[in-house]
Amino acid sequence: MEESFFAQVANIVGTLIDPRNLTNPDAFKAALNQPGVMWAALCAVTLIVFTETGLLIGFLLPGDSLLVVLGVVAQLSDWPLWPFLGCLCVAAVVGDTVGYWIGYRTGPALFRRPSSRLFRQEYLQKAREFYERHGGKTVIFARFVPIVRTFVPVVAGAARMEYRTFLSYNVIGGVAWITSMLLFGYYLIPVADPMFQRLLDRPDFTWAKHIDKLAAMVIVASVLPIVWKWWTQRRAAVAAAAGAKLPGPPVPGV
Repeated sequence: MEESFFAQVANIVGTLIDPRNLTNPDAFKAALNQPGVMWAALCAVTLIVFTETGLLIGFLLPGDSLLVVLGVVAQLSDWPLWPFLGCLCVAAVVGDTVGYWIGYRTGPALFRRPSSRLFRQEYLQKAREFYERHGGKTVIFARFVPIVRTFVPVVAGAARMEYRTFLSYNVIGGVAWITSMLLFGYYLIPVADPMFQRLLDRPDFTWAKHIDKLAAMVIVASVLPIVWKWWTQRRAAVAAAAGAKLPGPPVPGV
C-alpha cells in the first residue's frame, strides 16, 4: 500500500514538473483526475508549491496554472477543498521562509554567483529591482508573478528585512495566492459554465474541456502587471529624454 501511494505521488510529480507539460494543462488534469489519488495529489502539489517558493530551482515549476487546474479537478472529482487549502498555504509560507533564510545566510555572495542551468542571475536581479520599487509589499505582490515569486524571498533575506515584518507579508501573500487560485478554479465550473452556455448558446459548453485556454488566461493575467509597469516606465523614460533635449528659455539680453 505504501509503495502504491508513493508511486502515485512520484508519477503525479513527474507529470506536473515535466517541462513539456507546462503549456499542456490537460496533462495536469489527466494526472490529477484519477480515482483514488486525492491524497497522493495533495502530497505531490504540496511538494511542488514548497519547491517553487522555497528553492532557487523552483522558477522552473508550474504555479498559478497548476493551482487553478487543481481547483477545477477538485470540483470535478468532488474532493474536499479544505485539506488542499490548509496544506498548500502552509507549504507556500514555509517555502518563502526557506527562501528568506537562503538569502539571509548567503547574502551578497548569491548575487555574484554565475548563472547555470538551474540558476539564473537575471531573474535574481529582476526580483531585486522589483523589491527596490515596492519595498516590503513586494513579498505579497510577487506571489502573483511567475518566476519573481521564487526569488523575492531570497532578496528580502539578503536585504536583511526584519523577519517578523517579512513573516507577516509572507503569510498574507501566501494565503491570498493559494486561496484565490484554488477557489477560482474550484468555482469556475459551477459559476461560469451556466453563464457561458447561455452566452454562446451551447448547453454542452464547459470550461473543463478548455483547460488550455483557461491556463493561458491565468498566465497572461499574472504577467500583465509586469508588462504594464515596464510600459509605464518606458514611456516615462522616453518623455524625460525628450524633455532633456528641448532648448531652454532664452536668456534676456543675449
